[in-house]
Amino acid sequence: MSHRAVVVTVSDRSARGERDDTAGPVAVEALRAAGFDCDDPTIVTDGAAVVARTLRDAIDAGARLIVTTGGTGVSPRDETPEGTAEVVERTLPGIPEELRRRGVAETPTAVLSRGIAGVAGSALIVNLPGSPRAVASGIGLIVEVAGHVIAQLEGRDHR
Repeated sequence: MSHRAVVVTVSDRSARGERDDTAGPVAVEALRAAGFDCDDPTIVTDGAAVVARTLRDAIDAGARLIVTTGGTGVSPRDETPEGTAEVVERTLPGIPEELRRRGVAETPTAVLSRGIAGVAGSALIVNLPGSPRAVASGIGLIVEVAGHVIAQLEGRDHR
C-alpha cells in the first residue's frame, strides 16, 4: 500500500505567481518514484502561522510524510522551522543534521539551513531548503528513512 505524501513549497514570491516553484516538483518527482502517493506541491506564503496551519491540514487529510521546501534560511520571513515546531510532537534531530552534513559537501551555505524534522500524529515532517539543488540532495535521505518512521508510528516492529 502506498502512503500519502505532501510537498509544501513555502515562498512569498511563488505564492504570488512572481516566481516558478522549481524545488517542490523535484521533491514530488522523487517521492512518486519511491512509491508515495503525492499530488503536485502546495504553495503557501512564508510565515510560521501559515506553515503550521498547512501542516495540520495535511495531517488531517491523511498525509504520512510531509516535506517542506523553503523558508529555512535567515531572512526575516523565513519561519518554516518555527511553524513546523508548532506542529511537531517529537523532533528527529539526526535527519536535519545529516541533511546539512550532506549539503555542505555541495555548498558551504548549507550550514545556514535551520530546517527541522519530527513526527506529529502519524506523519513524518521534514524541512528542506528552497533550492532545487538542496531538495535533490536531501530527498534521498528522506526516502531512505520515511518507511521505517511510518512503520514505527503504526506500531510495527523494526524492519
